[in-house]
Amino acid sequence: MYRVSTTADQKLLSAVELSEMDGQKVTVHGMIQRIRRLGWGAFIVLRRHDGLLQCVIGRDGNEELIDGLAEEYSVQITGLVKGAKIKDKSINPRSVEIQVEEVKVISVPAEHTPVDLSKKILDLHIDTNLDLRPLSLRHPVERARLKISEAFARAFAEFLRIQGFTEIRTPKIGVAGAEGGANIFTIDYFGRPAYLAQSPQFYKQMGVGIFERVFEVGPVFRAEPHQTSRHINEYTSLDFEMGFLNDHTEVMQMETALLKYCFEHIQETCAPELALLEADVPVIQDDFPVVTLAEAHEIAGSVTGKDYSAEPDLEPEEERALCTYSLENWDSDFVFVTHFPTEKRPFYTKDDPDNPGTTLSFDLLFRGLEITTGGQRINDYQEQIDKMESMGLNPDDFSSYLQAHKYGLPPHGGLAIGLERITARLLGVDNIRLTTMFPRDIKRLTP
Repeated sequence: MYRVSTTADQKLLSAVELSEMDGQKVTVHGMIQRIRRLGWGAFIVLRRHDGLLQCVIGRDGNEELIDGLAEEYSVQITGLVKGAKIKDKSINPRSVEIQVEEVKVISVPAEHTPVDLSKKILDLHIDTNLDLRPLSLRHPVERARLKISEAFARAFAEFLRIQGFTEIRTPKIGVAGAEGGANIFTIDYFGRPAYLAQSPQFYKQMGVGIFERVFEVGPVFRAEPHQTSRHINEYTSLDFEMGFLNDHTEVMQMETALLKYCFEHIQETCAPELALLEADVPVIQDDFPVVTLAEAHEIAGSVTGKDYSAEPDLEPEEERALCTYSLENWDSDFVFVTHFPTEKRPFYTKDDPDNPGTTLSFDLLFRGLEITTGGQRINDYQEQIDKMESMGLNPDDFSSYLQAHKYGLPPHGGLAIGLERITARLLGVDNIRLTTMFPRDIKRLTP
């Protein structure tokens, strides 16, 4: 028998801390990203938890060690922190390096890696990149994308907690899809049909009756047979729902403040990654321009010369045209589009009483792509029953969901942000598969 102490001293030295330790002796560990051997010794670049660290070792007395080391060795290095001026943007910190005194090899790979991680740009076809994802993600550029995605999700949660939201965890297996339609993954649940969640929508609305303001960061699943650069079949959805609304514009105001907070957080905490990726983070002012769908069609038409007036939704070409117009005329990378037709929005979306046939809903476009869908929901029980029936749905199939309405819900609304999409737009990545660790699409189930 043995006991484990409740006192832990396992904190890793961060890049920021190392940059302030000039002249001090430290011990660090990591995996060797690359080695540059020279006549006098070698540069050893370690891949650590928060970046790449440059270590310098002299050859005298270390010839056998230097010649024996290779990429992807796990090592522990002890040495002196010394000031440096490192130009390589992939290294963090760039103001110091480690003058190596001792190297301890912890483990070695069974085979040499087939991916050259020393290149400035990982020059792989996207299919090869994804096939070798456990290795390709070790490249600084790939790591930086995920780091920024993680920072956005963390800031999303931090902001909402400040605003009084409670984080919830909702089921990903259910008896019905939140969006309806056929784009649902069916599974065998102990002999009964069940479905992977398209959205936490039902549970968010139930949560309003419990906590008033709720949010979740979690996976959602869409069985859409797309093979495009903007779709994947499992993605991370950033959701919130808030009660006691006057109208849908309060959700839009909350999102504007949320994005301002998230982008400022990324600029403060991910400066090395942003520099490496040469990313342009927009500075968000107090508001975003807002147009109705009808106005959006007209604006997009003025840019492209096409007539979109009969379209019930925005075409990808329109999204790009509208964002171009917004940046040139309103100096905004963002633009809200509101009042989508009733038939194009889910059954829980509240209709606009002043504009029959349209809904109190919106999309947010960012740099040519829709990144958010949201709006006000129906909170009245009979109104929700009537709308379900008008759309050919049987309310009995949604009895557990309708308990929230039957026993009282305040006016409420919310939204969902696709984490991969907003990360891709922020970083200028053409394919959202490159902004998630292990994407799932119509052809890919591994790694």
